[in-house]
Amino acid sequence: MSTQFFSKLSKNYIELLKDDEYYDVTIEVGEDPNVKIFRAHMNILCYRSPYLKRNLAFNKKNNDNSLVHIKLSKISSEIFQIILEYIYGGIISLNDQDILDIINILIAADVLHLQELVDHLQTYLIENKPEQIEQHFEFIQQISSQSINLLELQEFCISLMAKFPDKILKSFNFTSLSETSLISLIKRDDLQMKEVEVWDRVLKWGLAQNPTLISDPGTWSDNDFVIMRNILQQCLPLINFFNLSSKEFSQKVRPYRKLLSDQLYEDLLNFYLDPEIVSTLEILRPRKTALFSNGTLIIDSRIVDSSIYLPYKFELLLRGSRDGFTPKKFHELCDDKPNTVTFIKIKGTKEILGGYNPIIWKSFVDKSRLTLNSPDDFGGYHTRKSFSVKSRSKNSSGNFGGYRKSFNGWNQLMLSNPYNLMSSVNKNSSDNRNSSDNWGKTEDSFIFSFKDNNIKDAIISNVKNTNRALKYDPCRGPQFGVDIVCVTSDLSTSKDYNHIYCKKSYYEKAIRNTADKFSMEDYEVFQIIKR
Repeated sequence: MSTQFFSKLSKNYIELLKDDEYYDVTIEVGEDPNVKIFRAHMNILCYRSPYLKRNLAFNKKNNDNSLVHIKLSKISSEIFQIILEYIYGGIISLNDQDILDIINILIAADVLHLQELVDHLQTYLIENKPEQIEQHFEFIQQISSQSINLLELQEFCISLMAKFPDKILKSFNFTSLSETSLISLIKRDDLQMKEVEVWDRVLKWGLAQNPTLISDPGTWSDNDFVIMRNILQQCLPLINFFNLSSKEFSQKVRPYRKLLSDQLYEDLLNFYLDPEIVSTLEILRPRKTALFSNGTLIIDSRIVDSSIYLPYKFELLLRGSRDGFTPKKFHELCDDKPNTVTFIKIKGTKEILGGYNPIIWKSFVDKSRLTLNSPDDFGGYHTRKSFSVKSRSKNSSGNFGGYRKSFNGWNQLMLSNPYNLMSSVNKNSSDNRNSSDNWGKTEDSFIFSFKDNNIKDAIISNVKNTNRALKYDPCRGPQFGVDIVCVTSDLSTSKDYNHIYCKKSYYEKAIRNTADKFSMEDYEVFQIIKR
C-alpha cells in the first residue's frame, strides 16, 4: 500500500517557484510596456510542457551561457503567473476569475500544450459558465475553432448554434465561421432551421468568402458560378434540396442552378413537378427540427424522419394535453378533414399505437347504440373494467417526454406501405367520403404499434373489412373498426375517454398482445397535406 503526500509536495514546489535561488531560466512575458521577467527551472518546465521543452532546448543550444532566456510575448504576465503555479504546484483557482480571464488561461494552456489543463478548463466553462459563453459567443467560437485541442468547446459552440440559431445568430456574424465549423453545423440533423434558411445562410457565407461577387446571381458569369461552386463544394452535399416547398425551390434554388450538378438539378425538377418520381441520388434525411425559438415543439420533422423524403407536411389538429381528451373536442377539431394520422401514447409503457384514416372523421348519431344491444355498439367495452385518462394542463410544455423521440420512426412505418399512403393522399378527398351509416368505408386505412422506439419490430395491420374500417360516433374519439377504441361509457361527449383498448376484429393483425383496457397518457391527430 502506498501513501501519497501530494499536498505537501505541491506546497514545496510553489515555494521553489517563489525562491530566487537555483533558477536557470528567465522568461520574458508580455509586450512593452507590460513586460515582466519570470525566473524558473528548466527541468520542471521541460517535463511539464512539451512546448517549453522544445523552446528551451533550442535556446540552450544557441546560448553559451548557463542561463537560458526565452520570450512569450503573446501571454500576459497575470495569466502566465497562474500558468506557472499550475506547472509547479498542480493547482489552479478559477473562482475569482471572469470568463475572459479563463479563456485567456485556456489559450495560454493550449499554446504551451498543457492538455490536462486545457481539458479541465473546457469542461469547467461548459458546466459552469454556459450563459457567459453565449454572451461572448463570437470570440469563444473563433478561439475554439482555431485549435484542434479545443474540440469539446468547439462542439458546445456548434451545438448552441444548432439548437438556438435565432438567439445565437442575432449577435453573431455567421459569415465569420470557418469552413470546418460551417460544415460541422449544417451536417447536424438537429439543426433548428428550415432547410431554406440553411441554404440562405450557406449562400451568404459563400459570398463573404469572395467579396468581389455581388449577391444577384443573374449578373454572374459562368466563371463566377465556377468560383462559387468551388467555395461551396463541401457544403452543397449537406443541403437537403428535396426538403423545400415548390415555391422555395423556384425562388431560392433555380437562380443558382449552375451551382448544382446536372443530375441533381434534373432530379429536383422531376421531384417538384411529379413528387412520385424517385430520385436516383441518395437523399438526405429531413432534419429533426424540434423547437421554435420560443421553445414550443414542432412535430412535422420529428415524424417525417426517413432516408426518403415524402412531399407532405403534418399539420397538428389536436393534442390531448393541450386540447383535452373528450370526444367533443376531437370532433370539433378533426371532423371533415381527410388524410389524418392518430398517435396514442399508452400510459406507463413505452408503447405507441395509432392509425391512418384516408377519408374523414365525422359525428354520426347511431340511435341503436342507446340500447346497447350489440357488442359492436361500443366495441364490447361494457363488459370490461374501466380506466380513465389522466388529465393534463393545457399549458404543459413537456407534452410527451420520451414519447416524442419515438415519433422519429413514423415515416418508416408509412414507408412499409408507401404506395398505399401516397395514392390515398393524392386522391380527391370527395371520393373518399363513402359512409352511408355510422361506419367509414375505405380500403386504404391501416393501424400500427411499436414500443421502445424499435421501429424494426413495429406491427402494421391493414384493414380487412373495408366496410367497417372506421367508427363514427359523437361519444367516440378516433376509432379504427373495433381494433382501436376510444370511447366514453356514459354516452357523454364532454367527458374524458374512459374505455380505451385494442381488439383484433376488422384489421388483419392484432397490434397488441392483450385486449385489456389501458390509460392514455396523451394523443395527437395530424392531417397529412401535400406540399
